[in-house]
Amino acid sequence: MKKFVYLASLSPRRRQLLEQLGVAYELLLPAAHEDAEALEAMLPHEAPLAYVQRVTQLKLDAALQRLQDRALPQAPILCSDTTVALGRTILGKPADALDAERILSTLSGKTHRVLTAVALGTPDIRQQAVSISRVTFAPMTTEQIRAYVATGEPMGKAGAYAVQGRAAAYISSLGGSYSGIMGLPMYETARLLRAFGFDV
Repeated sequence: MKKFVYLASLSPRRRQLLEQLGVAYELLLPAAHEDAEALEAMLPHEAPLAYVQRVTQLKLDAALQRLQDRALPQAPILCSDTTVALGRTILGKPADALDAERILSTLSGKTHRVLTAVALGTPDIRQQAVSISRVTFAPMTTEQIRAYVATGEPMGKAGAYAVQGRAAAYISSLGGSYSGIMGLPMYETARLLRAFGFDV
């Protein structure tokens, strides 16, 4: 029985969700010289599902290399990536406040998809699962969007919002995995952990 996993994520939300599963973990974060954001660059005409699966595998590749470079004890590594898509258009993390306003204006009054891929792997074995949810935003006024952006919450978040934060006041409905929308789908993650011998 493996005792812990490495979590290769800067997201405090993913840490919180992993703790809910009762799984011991250690952080395996990028070094200062690593350009973690570069892994999330989109390819031309890339479909959202292909994008989130590819980026998650790249994150796992980088984390496995990190584990080797640091000569750390062997344990499975957990990686995840979340993207927001309106049709085939990927709405990533906002570059600044104006970009956040643009993204939220695009989502206002519409239903979009939230795709979260999660991968668990070792140098020899890797498995991946994807959670796809749908979120509907009520129409938002320009003033409401600007007030929400002014809180700073949209920054660093795919789709420029946090479902567990103040954005919930504008979400009229959602279907799928709430934890997946937060950034780590619990059902899929638990299934992967069991496949690697964890008692979840």
